[in-house]
Amino acid sequence: MRIQDLRPIDCDMHPVVPNIRALVPFLAKNWAASVNDRGIEGFDSISYPPNAPISARPDWRPDGKGLPTSVEDYRRHVLDRWNVQYAIGNCLYGAHLALSEDIGVAMASAVNDWMVANWLDAEPRMRASIVVAPQNPERAAAEIDRCAPDKRFVQVLLPAMVEAPLGRRQYWPIYAAAERHGLPVGIHAGSSYRHPVTPVGWPSYYVEDYASQSYAFQGQLGSLIAEGVFNKFPGLKVVLLESGVSWLIPFLWRMTKFWRGTRSEVPWVARPPIEIARDHVRLSIQPFDAPDDPAIVGRIIEHMQSDAMLLFASDYPHFQYEDDAVLPPGLSDDFTRRLAHDNPLETYPRLKEVQS
Repeated sequence: MRIQDLRPIDCDMHPVVPNIRALVPFLAKNWAASVNDRGIEGFDSISYPPNAPISARPDWRPDGKGLPTSVEDYRRHVLDRWNVQYAIGNCLYGAHLALSEDIGVAMASAVNDWMVANWLDAEPRMRASIVVAPQNPERAAAEIDRCAPDKRFVQVLLPAMVEAPLGRRQYWPIYAAAERHGLPVGIHAGSSYRHPVTPVGWPSYYVEDYASQSYAFQGQLGSLIAEGVFNKFPGLKVVLLESGVSWLIPFLWRMTKFWRGTRSEVPWVARPPIEIARDHVRLSIQPFDAPDDPAIVGRIIEHMQSDAMLLFASDYPHFQYEDDAVLPPGLSDDFTRRLAHDNPLETYPRLKEVQS
């Protein structure tokens, strides 16, 4: 089955802020002046070195350099090419990197307003995640309330590594606001770099950094379950974006096994963690970190015991974007249809609202 025939929903596409000057018109006057006075060059997320060969294929780079930043590039390479019905823009501009809560909040708001003006208004197939500054969860919740009336915002976006595990009560205002507006929370690979990326200290090389991101997703999923986030917010769904897939079931088997012997310390976790994850957690398929062997891919999916957990994503323009070979090998037509269309519609209720 060709992906184009399904009118897929791309759950992880990355609009690129070209530079901080693009955000200045969306900043309050004091912050616009501060950008100039301080000589702030930007808060680009350093998780993706923009000039590294792995960050974008040469033929996607305008004039062979930089990253694609125009709506037309995204139309040509993904939206039109695959007959995409909707694409969710997850802008990774690093509001979460700011040590100042005030600057982080201002940058997050500017990114959201920039997304509306330059993407949502320009391309009817685009949807977006609300960028928030997790440094201040109460103001992050206020930003969700500010943006949520625009139904083209379909998700709240957080980085995988922040100042504390995301299940902690200090972050619950974010989840309360997301649940109140019917918005999933997307957790995307990336870090605020307050702590080492690996559990054993700072890595020396980018390849270590990127490969170690899966540890962060394991830790955050464990935190969300153990702290009782899904018990407190039963309507909440969490989408793990660019987390990989193959680690999920071994981690949940391990956590479920240990939960059976330690559940007295977390009495609010009333069901096995693996069951909670099946109900509340979704993952994008880029990268699908398994060998190109249909039998192995089939076993990974079989172990999930669910056809609802995976979501189609291109990850454009990041290096995982695999062009027309975007689907894992050996998927049945029924599973491909769920992956590309049905699961995203079930995960993002606002896509259905816009359709009707």
